[in-house]
Amino acid sequence: MSSDWYFLKRGFFRTKKVGPISEPDFLHRIEKGEISPDTLVSSITKTHGHWLHVRDIQAANKHWNKTHPNTNKA
Repeated sequence: MSSDWYFLKRGFFRTKKVGPISEPDFLHRIEKGEISPDTLVSSITKTHGHWLHVRDIQAANKHWNKTHPNTNKA
């Protein structure tokens, strides 16, 4: 499994790049709600280094919807 996921975490004064994290950690953070459909993420192997919202990555968005069935976020 790839361990090159990064995500942007918004703080009070600034946004911080977090990573690299493994794919299981990435999925776990989606389950916990730390990474949501609005979170920008990047991976060298999966997004070719582009920053995308989780909602635009089919597998990640599917995992969000599966683990958060009562939300209206797509």
